[in-house]
Amino acid sequence: MASKKKERGAAEPTPQELIRYYREMLLIRRFEEKAGQLYGMGLINGFCHLYIGQEAVVVGMQAVAGAADSCITSYRDHGHMLVCGMDPKGVMAELTGRAGGYSRGKGGSMHMFSREKRFYGGHGIVGAQVPLGTGLGFAHKYSKDNGVAHVYCGDGAVNQGQVYEAFNMAALWKLPVVFVIENNKYAMGTSTVRHAAGQELYMRGAAYGIPGEPVNGMNIIAVRDAAARALEHARSGNGPYILEMNTYRYRGHSMSDPAKYRSKEEVTKMREQHDPIDQLKEKLLAEGLIDEAGLKEIDREVKVIVTEAAEFSQSSPEPDPSELWTDVLIEA
Repeated sequence: MASKKKERGAAEPTPQELIRYYREMLLIRRFEEKAGQLYGMGLINGFCHLYIGQEAVVVGMQAVAGAADSCITSYRDHGHMLVCGMDPKGVMAELTGRAGGYSRGKGGSMHMFSREKRFYGGHGIVGAQVPLGTGLGFAHKYSKDNGVAHVYCGDGAVNQGQVYEAFNMAALWKLPVVFVIENNKYAMGTSTVRHAAGQELYMRGAAYGIPGEPVNGMNIIAVRDAAARALEHARSGNGPYILEMNTYRYRGHSMSDPAKYRSKEEVTKMREQHDPIDQLKEKLLAEGLIDEAGLKEIDREVKVIVTEAAEFSQSSPEPDPSELWTDVLIEA
């Protein structure tokens, strides 16, 4: 069943919080742009899925996350790692396959984890993170740590059977899970109009009694408010909740995707009229919360972080061949 949008939610963000959201989204944008450059230079191999355009989704979710909350997502994961507090150097080094990466250079773009930051991947199999994330929700309930699992997936993944098995279990056991569907309209290259029978993806949990709502995923405030409602629902023992974040990726599905299934005019229109970073920038300036000099300083700081991450990702050594035999099993 779809829920009616409730009035409750997070308190109005402070000027300091708004500026932090701007900085976090900008960090993701600049990091992903640099990753794209390194890929083009042949320094990143394998798959590389960029988050450019979707920054407001994870920043808005994490803005109201609890201290014990966990996060799990698909292969479009760099932005989630950064906002969860993972070191940009370690993330970029993993992209280039270096020993200084979070998986010691063995996982690459799609397989990074940080138990310390409660980030559990990074998963290359479409939809596989949804039942795993439901398991995280079970762990939160079992340990009574007041945490909620933030489980992200794309619009293509919601057609996977394992997603509905997870919905059923989460609803049966009233697990503290928020399922975040990042609907960027094209899955791996097919529009939702062509691949989804029923365009209201937030209603996909209706058969299990899971409430949901659509959200403007290009607006950081809208995301933050919806996230607060969903997390309050799950944290209060009411079971799972679904948020359909209507967003848009500016780049192809991955770096190897020319994205010929949509027009350049469509992408340009989205950038010019709906960009999440530009929207917040205009709000900050219009309300006098920061001036152009302040914005330039943030941009400078972010560029320094990204440049240092890129340099580290090239100077860090490649993993020793002995690493082939590590991280296979955990010895109790």
